[in-house]
Amino acid sequence: MHKSNEKYREIVIERGGGGGSEDSPYTDTDQLPKVMNKPIHPPIESHFLLPPRPPQEAEKPTSLSGLKSVLSYPFKRLGKSKSMEKILEGTHDPKDEQIVQSFRELLFLEDQLPAKHNDYHTLLRFLRMRDFDLPKAREMFLSYLQWRKDYGVDTIHKASKVQAISYLFMHEDFNFAELEEVKKCYPHGFHGVDRSGRPVYIERVGMVDLNALLQVTSIDRFVKYHVSEQEKTLNLRFPACSIASKRHIASTTSILDVKGVGMSNFSKPARYLFMEIQKIDSNYYPETLNQLFIINAGSGFRMLWKVIKAFMDARTLAKIHVLGSNYLSNLIEVIDPSNLPTSLGGSCTCADYGGCLRSDKGPWKNQEILDMLQAISAAEQTNDEGNGDLASGERLMHDTDNGKSKEDLRKEEMAVSDKVGPPKLMALEAAVAETSKKIDALEVALQNTKMVLRGLGQHIRDLNA
Repeated sequence: MHKSNEKYREIVIERGGGGGSEDSPYTDTDQLPKVMNKPIHPPIESHFLLPPRPPQEAEKPTSLSGLKSVLSYPFKRLGKSKSMEKILEGTHDPKDEQIVQSFRELLFLEDQLPAKHNDYHTLLRFLRMRDFDLPKAREMFLSYLQWRKDYGVDTIHKASKVQAISYLFMHEDFNFAELEEVKKCYPHGFHGVDRSGRPVYIERVGMVDLNALLQVTSIDRFVKYHVSEQEKTLNLRFPACSIASKRHIASTTSILDVKGVGMSNFSKPARYLFMEIQKIDSNYYPETLNQLFIINAGSGFRMLWKVIKAFMDARTLAKIHVLGSNYLSNLIEVIDPSNLPTSLGGSCTCADYGGCLRSDKGPWKNQEILDMLQAISAAEQTNDEGNGDLASGERLMHDTDNGKSKEDLRKEEMAVSDKVGPPKLMALEAAVAETSKKIDALEVALQNTKMVLRGLGQHIRDLNA
């Protein structure tokens, strides 16, 4: 249903003082590079490198603090230490926090904010992609939610981070068993990290045999596989790289080797595959590319590039570097040779895996990091589902009215304890403490509201006197 823009005017956004126009939240857009009159924002992680703000005294919650606390709750994860939360969440830009919070409130008021997607970084990506224009970001975000539902993303890739970290990426409805055969005719894969800790993705497009690819899989299945890899990157690769580099990582550095690619490679099936993947990446996984190096670009590809550019948005084009055969100095400036295959001028062979593009080499394969993420994810899942466990415990406490003996209660409590496990119990205790704090804040907000109402009542009585 079409809605009036009047609703958006109810939420006032300010990003810094003075000078900025009402239409754009940025006050310093003239200092940013522009493509087709659109600001190209710096890499998304740059905001998370700011020094932390000095600790301030806790402010008394106002009547709005309870609502804001509820809206931002999914961002405040349980089960993480302060240092781990700082690494995984990064240091938030206060200006971004303000507009993300306003975006939350807008979606919340329209009942369009699923808890699963009420994540600071997710909302920020959509805001950045639409230059912090709330109505446009809202439209894009709602399209994303509808696409996930229609496309069945959560049946392609199970949403639980615990399952993701356990490498259970495929639902029973989608098992991409042909992956090894696909990689033989479409060499691609993640391989190591760049010098900033971002995952490196490599495709050797010039070696793609599309006819062979379509004999071992279909375009629709390959696109589903691509979506599952995007989900894996968000849920596993980025958090693992963040822990390894001790800074927030939220984007990839990609390399496309287009040696031998020309107009003849851009057949109808190839065009369809390219456009489907490009549409999904741009519309539903925005702001996850740091930069892309297209290497070995000959005259044939450069003619093709003129066609391809027409399907790409200005923001993405600003991140792309088209290079010829003398690309190595550009690559090693951002990627250590140990994380580059020998075929691209690096020193890695991944001989134990049958080649670098079959190894999926990276921090996401480090068992210590996986164990840390597993523990965090288990605590977060308990936080999401813990109400059921708490309710079970409360029922046990009240079963004495039903004639149960203390011994029976003790056995049932032990059964619940075994089911929940020590990590879950610790997370539940933290959840109880957090809930208690929220109740205290709501009580204060209620008292403030009562005081305001008393004042209004007295004012009305004075007017009638």
